[in-house]
Amino acid sequence: MDQKKVGAFMKGLRKEKGITQETFAGILGVTGRTVSRWETGSNMPDLDILIQIADYYNVEIRELLDGERKSEKMNKDLEETVLKVADYSNEEKMKLIRKLHVFSWVGVVSFLVFLILESMGLADSGYTEAIASFCAGLSLGILICFVIYTSRNISKFQAFKRRLLKRQ
Repeated sequence: MDQKKVGAFMKGLRKEKGITQETFAGILGVTGRTVSRWETGSNMPDLDILIQIADYYNVEIRELLDGERKSEKMNKDLEETVLKVADYSNEEKMKLIRKLHVFSWVGVVSFLVFLILESMGLADSGYTEAIASFCAGLSLGILICFVIYTSRNISKFQAFKRRLLKRQ
């Protein structure tokens, strides 16, 4: 797939509609900069957004991915399969977001416990010191996991983890 060609095709479709990048971005719920990146070929939209783009411009997904119009019509079964894959992708994203949301709240609560114990002077000795240290470590660990999972490098971390687990 030639991303530059796809981007030029999307730009042409947008210009045919006579709308700006900002207007199109508002329709899709993304930023104008994101649309610009798609049109320059430096980035590609997610599958669910690709389906929205195809619907909006009244073109086939295959045409978008090829970066040119086709005369034949997309097989209805193929279109249904693509829609199912997009729905599945969205469901998986929502599951991950819910998990990250729960973990972030656990991190916030543990950090608040640490702050309370520290401000009351109870984090200096005994079991309250252990609780405060545990809460501080837990909140820091969750913060690190949150940063890793929301970064673009998550696939590199996952590959590294798989290599480590296979070695053991």
